[in-house]
Parts: sequence; C-alpha cells; structure tokens
Amino acid sequence: MSVEVVKGSHFRNLSLNRPPDTYARLSLLNSVGQEISRCKTSVRRGQPNPVYKETFMFQVALFQLSDVTLLVSVFNRRSMKKQMVGWIALGQNSSGEEEQSHWTDMREAKGQQVCRWHALLEG
Repeated sequence: MSVEVVKGSHFRNLSLNRPPDTYARLSLLNSVGQEISRCKTSVRRGQPNPVYKETFMFQVALFQLSDVTLLVSVFNRRSMKKQMVGWIALGQNSSGEEEQSHWTDMREAKGQQVCRWHALLEG
C-alpha cells in the first residue's frame, strides 16, 4: 500500500505568534490496535500550509486490508516537546464517514491512486 502525504492547511501555533513546525506520523495498526509499522515525514518549519509531498510504502496483503487501520497524526514540534495538531484514521477503525469512504474507494480502485482531503480531529 502506497500512502502520500501531500500538504496541510491552516495550521496554527496557538502558543506563539508564528506558524508551527509540523510533521505527519503514519502508523499502520493491526485488528487489535497494535502498531505493525510506522513512518514520518520530515519537519516543515514555520509553515501554516506545509507541503510535504512524501510517499510511504506499507507491506499489506490484499486480504489484510479489511483488518488494518492507518492512523495519520500531525504534530507541532516545539523545541523539546511535541504537541498533536490533529489526527485521522482510515481502515477498520476509521475516524469518520469520509475516512471510511476513502478507504473503501481505495480498496475498490485496483491499484489506482485515490486522493482526498481530510479534516483533522482535535489532538
């Protein structure tokens, strides 16, 4: 399974008057919520609308697609601490109808790319 994180929009750093330093972390979870694999984008510094354009590969058999969850979390990296900006989940434990629809369309697309925007849920 190939996953591309394209960009984010309207990220704010509420504690400071400057755009946040952000990165996205992708975690593939099995049917009981255990992490199978994880990867993350590089940090985009001081950008309210960061462009990541990074692609990640996850080894998932076709028959396993109904049993896994892809958790996408965006973090603001402030000096020594990190703070979650928001998250979404696609797959078995999708975080909403849009995410479930995206996952279903991806499974039915037979290898074709399915690109969608998602609104992050509060961290």
